[in-house]
Amino acid sequence: MKNEKIALIQRDEYIKAIENYIDKPIIKVLIGMRRVGKSAIMKLLIDKLLEKNIPASNIIYINKESLEFDEIKNYKDLYRYVVNYFKGVKNGKYIFIDEIQEITGWEKTVNSFLADNYGDIIISGSNSKLLSSELATLLSGRYIEIPVYPLTFKEFLRFRLKTTNDETEFKNFLRYGGLPGIHLLPLKDDAIVVYLNSILNTVLYNDVIIRHKIRDAAVFDKIVKYLFDNIGNITTAKKITDYFKSQKVKVSVDTVLNYISYLETSLIIDIVPRYDIKGKKFLEFHDKIFLNDIGLRNGFIGYREKDINGLLENIVYKELQFRGYKVSVGVFNQFEIDFIAEKQNDIKYIQVCYLLNDKNAIDREFGNLEKIKDNYEKIVVSMDKFFPEERNGIVHKYLIDFLDV
Repeated sequence: MKNEKIALIQRDEYIKAIENYIDKPIIKVLIGMRRVGKSAIMKLLIDKLLEKNIPASNIIYINKESLEFDEIKNYKDLYRYVVNYFKGVKNGKYIFIDEIQEITGWEKTVNSFLADNYGDIIISGSNSKLLSSELATLLSGRYIEIPVYPLTFKEFLRFRLKTTNDETEFKNFLRYGGLPGIHLLPLKDDAIVVYLNSILNTVLYNDVIIRHKIRDAAVFDKIVKYLFDNIGNITTAKKITDYFKSQKVKVSVDTVLNYISYLETSLIIDIVPRYDIKGKKFLEFHDKIFLNDIGLRNGFIGYREKDINGLLENIVYKELQFRGYKVSVGVFNQFEIDFIAEKQNDIKYIQVCYLLNDKNAIDREFGNLEKIKDNYEKIVVSMDKFFPEERNGIVHKYLIDFLDV
């Protein structure tokens, strides 16, 4: 591989997670939307290997977004390319393949490398169903999946070379989101918006419209805008079709469901289920939509102060995901709990609010949590810096402090 010297900012949490499995007979799979930094993480790992005096000739990096590797179309091409590259190298091979879903039947070659103990394998993909195909069953039990997300606020500060978690930087994060590439540009609307829209258009075109052969791109575009405009709201396909019917746009429930599924598979959106805390069951067909990166939304439909509650919910949701929690929206006796976060035996109930600036807001946010009588941690998160730390055992946290843990 080429010994590229690129100034890369560390994303320590991902590097540590992957290093646990280096030189183990387990395929390391990085899953994340395009442009969240999977390639950079791979290059950081390669730098670590080089620092350990692993020869560059023992490392191959294939990036299927680069025309340099356009000749690799299918699993046979991949096998030949890698084997030819490593001619003369006997042991200690490291195989990095970026955006592997672009290679037809890739699982066959990867499975062969694993079965033959050919080398250590690290792959990435930008499709949530990367490992759900029939071929991927070949790899069952022999891979570790590591989700890669846009930058958290803490990482955003690291990329900004800031050591304080001030509100000015949070406003930048709220406006521009967490895609690492924005830090190569001036943090101004005229530069960032163009960049974000180019990414969104590329993902929508390559990973959705072309891949799923969508014919009516205009209707698809309208549905995307609707979803982006309704983050944090209860969303159903019927509600969406009724809205478009009122706008004289004809679209079926099945079409809406398909488009939402495609967007979820491409990792642009997350569909978060609602869970009945009392009945202990998930509620079907009434989910919430959150975005993988709020910057894409603001670039696409504009940043609007009135949407602040949904944006803050989105940020907290992604933070909980990054921390390894399984997240759902809670329902308790018709009252909504913004998030139930579960990780092993750790369960938290979390309410997210912009400001607790009147009695109604305070009673609503704390009151909903007070109705739940179990002993799990309950937290209200808001932008109130000097609000009392707790009420009836329910903790209040200033949002920026919550993100900086």
